[in-house]
Amino acid sequence: MLRRALICLFLLTIPAVLGAQEAAETTAMPKAPMEEKTSVTKHVLSLNGADIPYTATAGNMLLKSEQGETQASVFYISYTRDGVEDPSSRPVMFSFNGGPGAAALWVNLGAFGPKKVEADDEGNPLPPPGRLIDNPYSILDVTDLVFIDPVGTGLSRVAEGVDRALFHGQQADVRSVGEIIRLWTTRNDRWASPKFLAGESYGTTRAAGLADHLQRFHGMYLNGIVMISTILHWQIDFHIGNDMPHILHLPSYTATAWYHKRLPPSLQERPLRDVLDEAERFALTDYALALLQGDNLSDDEHRAMAEKLAAYTGLSADFIQRANLRIELGRFRKELRRDEGITVGRLDSRFTGYDLDAAGERPEYDASMTAVDIGYVTLMNDHIGRELEYDTDLRYRSLAWEVHPWNWEDARNRHANVSEDLRRAMVQNPDMKVLFTAGYYDFATPYFDTDYTVDHMGLPKHLRSNIAIEYYEAGHMMYIRKVDHEKFRDDVVELIRWALNPR
Repeated sequence: MLRRALICLFLLTIPAVLGAQEAAETTAMPKAPMEEKTSVTKHVLSLNGADIPYTATAGNMLLKSEQGETQASVFYISYTRDGVEDPSSRPVMFSFNGGPGAAALWVNLGAFGPKKVEADDEGNPLPPPGRLIDNPYSILDVTDLVFIDPVGTGLSRVAEGVDRALFHGQQADVRSVGEIIRLWTTRNDRWASPKFLAGESYGTTRAAGLADHLQRFHGMYLNGIVMISTILHWQIDFHIGNDMPHILHLPSYTATAWYHKRLPPSLQERPLRDVLDEAERFALTDYALALLQGDNLSDDEHRAMAEKLAAYTGLSADFIQRANLRIELGRFRKELRRDEGITVGRLDSRFTGYDLDAAGERPEYDASMTAVDIGYVTLMNDHIGRELEYDTDLRYRSLAWEVHPWNWEDARNRHANVSEDLRRAMVQNPDMKVLFTAGYYDFATPYFDTDYTVDHMGLPKHLRSNIAIEYYEAGHMMYIRKVDHEKFRDDVVELIRWALNPR
């Protein structure tokens, strides 16, 4: 189970030394204030030719035991539009990132919030320290926004002397985030408002669990969910004996090879979507059948399959044969452009990096993570302190190592799978709509895994129409690319309108 925890989506990129840093922080850094405080400020966002006045609230809420003892402090930032006379007519969206162990700064300052970390059109960052600008693709015009840092991330902390296990597990996380949603809704008189969730990466695992949890334990029925770079069924973990990751990653290998111009001309010269349609059919048919046969493949069949895989991956047939037709992700990222001494990114395979050891087996770091991360923590600290006027000496943990080992609870001896939580919630709440957004160049949560998971949820046919899937020529954070951020906003706004005005 520890191994599964350590592959969690963002945290693969964190050096092991952070564990020691977190341990030192517990004694060297100031303890979290276990009293609630908020800072309320007024702002105006210029969006689509209109000025939108809004209130920003940065604050923390305490989670308490049934006996009233404080167990944790949870930090949140909300943005609510001013001048709304009837709150029941105004939707509210609760949003978070993943990890486990990621704070909500990317969905806030990258995707939805009124401010955005500036980047070029392809998502490349400005030189440090970066700059915040008004977000031209914010969705504050159509919904209020609440960004939640789960316990242990951002400025959220476990109370001194309280066991971390109360929060750092699959079900424990759902319970604590669900309680924060309940508290915010109650304190802000928003029970009658339409409600949405938006989760990214592990945040989609959390969102699926919350959809079921909120309606079962709090009587809170959601109108819709935005699943950003989805992982509901954790079958994409590469390990010996599990062939599913190879099948589900293959179309992303093809997309990446196409982007880097490594496919043969018969594929390279065609539109990406046409090539992916072919790669998907191959993955589910010839390739899947070959892997299922295992050692029963003849030498000729093995050689022929390697040749076909070479065409769809841009790798050599010799390398694929030596890998026994099974190309682990790290090895693909290292091998695709090895002849140039270049690696490709994991969160977004459009980005490239360079290793000290060009002959190594796997990349030394994720070039896309380091590129995307520049500016976010710096600008979040500036946003919280200078713009939102929330004073604290706590370190903002964008990625928190201390949440591990993560307790997978019900997933012992099998892959975690919360698609059943989502199915159950949708069957019992048949008006809820779900949007899945997927980037072709995302290796952390490959887009084809989203397709496969949705196709295997077991939903009644009439409820399958409550699901929409949208694709982007970008990676895990598709919103960092300008043209995809514009499409992403349109898709999310359409989900909200769809959920509120069902056709």
